[in-house]
Amino acid sequence: MGCRLRLNRQTPTEGGAERSEARDWPRARSASSNLHPVPHQNRVNPFGELVATPQRGAWFGNKGVLHNAKGALVRAYGWKAWIICELNYKDWRRPLLQPGRYTELFFMDEATAMAAGHRPCHFCRRPSARQFRELAGFTRVGPLDDQLHLERTGPRPRVADVASLPTGAFVEINGEAFLWCDGELLRWSFDGYNRTGIDAQNVKDARLITPPTTVEVLRKGYPVQIDPRRV
Repeated sequence: MGCRLRLNRQTPTEGGAERSEARDWPRARSASSNLHPVPHQNRVNPFGELVATPQRGAWFGNKGVLHNAKGALVRAYGWKAWIICELNYKDWRRPLLQPGRYTELFFMDEATAMAAGHRPCHFCRRPSARQFRELAGFTRVGPLDDQLHLERTGPRPRVADVASLPTGAFVEINGEAFLWCDGELLRWSFDGYNRTGIDAQNVKDARLITPPTTVEVLRKGYPVQIDPRRV
């Protein structure tokens, strides 16, 4: 499968994370906007860490209420439904970091979001969410979220053969995140991917970042979106 580019501890009811506050949506701002000159700590890397960086994301998502009334991060997650949403949806708008409302997160591409443990939203991305769930072998989203939560909060398994991974999977090598894409190991950054020339056959100590369930979804043909930039 090639690299494709397709142009909150609260416990909600199944699908509730997607439905809650649905009409509040972050509106993409122009690059010249000065409304938020200092970036929020809401950009997500493949390890699931939240970083304050000016680079913009292609996807929006959440994993519950992570911030307090002052907008400071106080928890790692709020619920088990970690979702990936459309960046723009029906022209809805949402002020960021509202007290008591879920924390808005942004991802460079869908592969990054999935590595961080998220899956497609059943509200704004229903066809993709259904495809992901079915490829994962689940009939309901609740048990799927339970499984993903076990995997993303547990130890990262070793990868004996990086070349056996499907395109879109991430591995950790010497503390850095690398994407396996069309037979290449690409070093991740918020600016895109760097071609490394690393021979996967020579990688002896890699650990899987993308949850194993998501890896199998990719292996079965889920058309994950990958940022096309190579820096």
